[in-house]
Amino acid sequence: MDIETDGETSHYLHSTLRERIVEHVFVGDALRRLWQHRVTDVEVLRSEFDAGGYDLVMSYGKIVRHIQFKTSMAGGKAASIKASLKLMDKPSGCIIWIIVTPELKLDSYRWFGGPPGDPLPDIRSMKIAKHTKANAKGKKAERPDQRVISRNRFDSFGSIDEVLERLFGSLA
Repeated sequence: MDIETDGETSHYLHSTLRERIVEHVFVGDALRRLWQHRVTDVEVLRSEFDAGGYDLVMSYGKIVRHIQFKTSMAGGKAASIKASLKLMDKPSGCIIWIIVTPELKLDSYRWFGGPPGDPLPDIRSMKIAKHTKANAKGKKAERPDQRVISRNRFDSFGSIDEVLERLFGSLA
């Protein structure tokens, strides 16, 4: 499938594949930059499915980060994402919202989380998420374990170095 002629449809129909590709690229980019900073004692653990509210665990020294990834297209209009309350139970939980180009280049990053060692900021008071599909009566049921986090609650970054500093602190 040609990304130039069918990019929008491809991204929609293959969103799970797109998210896996973006996750792999992020991990590769992060490990390369850590290597360049002479950081080689990093662990990366992948979740089979995100029942705990996270996709990936990265650890460096005593810092353990449970990361939930979200992706959006550059120029897209996504005003929010949904996140599990379970992520608050994990040490140093965070959300990295990656903005990608149609060619899946990582364009920029959005960050929601606390400093290394701190849990995810409390999201319980945020709007309760709803299912994307309606039931037979046309009603979208609430998802009581999920919250909607608006884009303006995220910090924006243009480089992987800024994300790594948020994940692990100073690498100098």
